Amino acid sequence: VQLQASGGGLVEAGDSPRLSCEASVHSFRVYGMGWFRQVPGKEREFVASVNYNGERRKYADSVKGRFTVSRDSHKTMYLEMNNLKPEDTAVYYCAAVRGYGDYVLVNDFHFWGQGTQVTVSS
Repeated sequence: VQLQASGGGLVEAGDSPRLSCEASVHSFRVYGMGWFRQVPGKEREFVASVNYNGERRKYADSVKGRFTVSRDSHKTMYLEMNNLKPEDTAVYYCAAVRGYGDYVLVNDFHFWGQGTQVTVSS
């Protein structure tokens, strides 16, 4: 499984960019997908996840109501980020795990993308 995240960059507070994660995998729909983020000196933290069929979503409290995770039936997961704040600045990683559960822990996920930097200026 290979994951490629894109859509990051330098944005202003209040902007609403969208991240994408394209998966190179034979059976995308048997994988749960997630977004995490990390800043230097801190542990990688959970942002959002979506289950294998897109029907269940989980969010960190810090992004609930501002971010929306979704996926299509082919190979891509998205993270729509609204009302960005400077504290959302981080490298954002997408991740995948083969299974039908709801996954929120770093150790739940077996496959990781390379990360995309999101920098929010105030």
